[in-house]
Amino acid sequence: MVAPHPSEPRRSVSLREYTTWKVGGAAAWFAEPAHQDELIAHAAWAAASGLPFRCIGAGSNLLIADSGLEGLTLCNRRLQGSRLDAAEGWVEAEAGEPIPTLARKAARSGLHGLAWAVGIPGTVGGAVVMNAGAQGGCTAEWLVSVRVLDPRRPEVPFDLDAGDLAFAYRHSRLQEEPLLVLSARFRLEPGHDPQVLTARTSANLHSRTSTQPYQQPSCGSVFRNPEPLKAGQLIESLGLKGLSVGDAQVSPIHANFIVNTGAATAADIDALIRLVQQRVLESRGVRLHPEVKRLGF
Repeated sequence: MVAPHPSEPRRSVSLREYTTWKVGGAAAWFAEPAHQDELIAHAAWAAASGLPFRCIGAGSNLLIADSGLEGLTLCNRRLQGSRLDAAEGWVEAEAGEPIPTLARKAARSGLHGLAWAVGIPGTVGGAVVMNAGAQGGCTAEWLVSVRVLDPRRPEVPFDLDAGDLAFAYRHSRLQEEPLLVLSARFRLEPGHDPQVLTARTSANLHSRTSTQPYQQPSCGSVFRNPEPLKAGQLIESLGLKGLSVGDAQVSPIHANFIVNTGAATAADIDALIRLVQQRVLESRGVRLHPEVKRLGF
């Protein structure tokens, strides 16, 4: 039997291997488009069929229910590619381009602005939606525009300026509207020494990997920082490192990470998120808000 091409919709595909937590049920329909026209065609098919529709990227910052997802789920991680203008600083990247890959390319081209992104386990599209950031930098500082489509009218993609995205801390308008990122355009600072930028980027990556549990399945940071406080410090101050529900555990390395120590379920992780929120609220009077997007709950 010939296996279906990844870009063709397939029935009942487990999503465990498409999330960084390695949990989640099956998608009723699933596809991995490699080109924007394929993605647009799938979105049009879902709209015409009356199917719920969503797109995932690298699967970080995402918790999919054990019961799975109805409708069509697209994974854009094959939708990769970027174009960099080292002289002018312009960078255009497909939504599925890994943001650490783009950060390294920018550094090698002498473009300053994305060194902070090298340790973020996500895609360009996800970084735009979440206004991803780390080590003093964030997406909103460098983004110029984004190309999106509306799943209800997928045949007509359109551009939005960064100023139209209502960026805030780990927030954009794209979290509240059913718009799907196809590509993004950045303006970085040209003319920097590639060796210096590459060394800085590598140092940023080492800083993150040496202080965070990169060897175990996680989603990245679970909670937004309740500024000026830090979520990880609040959780650690209550002695919650190592707290577990099933095989879901608050990381002993970094308290704002929940790791899958073996056979955790999405329900285990969800229960542990809520337990940590309850403990912090009761003991410190602070309500922690997850960065994690829940699907299917």
